[in-house]
Amino acid sequence: MTRWTPNTTVATLVFDQGRFLLVEELDRLDGRDHPVLNQPAGHLEADESLVQAACRETLEETGWQVTITGYLGLYINQAPNQVIYHRHAFIAKPERHDPDWPLDEGILGCHWMSLEELESAERQNRLRSAMVLPACRDFLAGTRFPLSVIQDFRF
Repeated sequence: MTRWTPNTTVATLVFDQGRFLLVEELDRLDGRDHPVLNQPAGHLEADESLVQAACRETLEETGWQVTITGYLGLYINQAPNQVIYHRHAFIAKPERHDPDWPLDEGILGCHWMSLEELESAERQNRLRSAMVLPACRDFLAGTRFPLSVIQDFRF
């Protein structure tokens, strides 16, 4: 019997001056390779904490170094390829940007977008997943958990 395990991912909500940092990337899960918008996000590696993963993914996909300030929550979704993702969403403040940072393969660019612009992108079916917009709305509604809710006994 094969044991089922969900994919663990992280996402970082970076908010500054009324706008969220979004990544424009190629969506290959549905086989169409079309550009979509997403928070900086990616998979947890075996040798890192969730917070370390969120910082790493944000840097790799945007060139921004960030400080994680809080935990937004756990978002669970089934992608078009039928894989179930457990996405840990973090809140971060931007610290430094390196415009020459080599972005991950498949990343087309980064954009600072308002909630209204994200809602428009959703109507145009340009968001990576059903988790993108609710996370932004949750952040704006004041949802916050201290990082101490995550207890990783490996570190």
